[in-house]
Amino acid sequence: MIRVALADDQLLVRAGFRALLDAEDGIEVLVEAAGGRELLERIRETPVDVVLMDIRMPDGDGLWATEQIAADAALADVHVVIVTTFELDEYVVRAVRAGAAGFLVKDTEPADLVRAVRVVAAGDALLSPGVTKRLLERLTVGLRDAPRPAVLDDITEREREVLRLVGLGLTNDEIAERLFLSPLTAKTHVSRIMAKLHARDRVHLVVIAYETGLVAPGWQ
Repeated sequence: MIRVALADDQLLVRAGFRALLDAEDGIEVLVEAAGGRELLERIRETPVDVVLMDIRMPDGDGLWATEQIAADAALADVHVVIVTTFELDEYVVRAVRAGAAGFLVKDTEPADLVRAVRVVAAGDALLSPGVTKRLLERLTVGLRDAPRPAVLDDITEREREVLRLVGLGLTNDEIAERLFLSPLTAKTHVSRIMAKLHARDRVHLVVIAYETGLVAPGWQ
């Protein structure tokens, strides 16, 4: 059973998400909160797997709450999906660096919201296309210091090639096809890269690929 927490200051939004998710097999909403501080209190008392998090909330916004979750070892298994009316801004970039595993906009189709919960609960990551594009644009136009290619010193040339393809948005199956590997071998490469680079998830690998200059805007 995937345990879900909803963090949004709009009661109707939470009610809509709860009705949608509770109707799904294998998903249960256990926690609701109208602000970040309330959310942290509740999920420390009632363990959850996934948090659907609004950004702009009173008493601890979604960015702050995401950072707190990422910094708390007791909440290491909690996966945050940012669900916002804003496709992307600098706060969302900070949130992904803090550990958010997914981003969706609130006009997302219901089926995509359910899929996002299942995807991040399984340890993968999910970004809507518009969010991905703008996230990567932001990452490459001065929201960080100069690239640090030394970060990649511990991975092999083959792993760099796999990381570049992850940064370009390819799935494991697509990477396998591109590099003439089996899907299992591609998955193993990605897992090893995550371990070597201490990456939380696939989103973090995409960020690393761009921040180190391994991938640049416009590459195909």
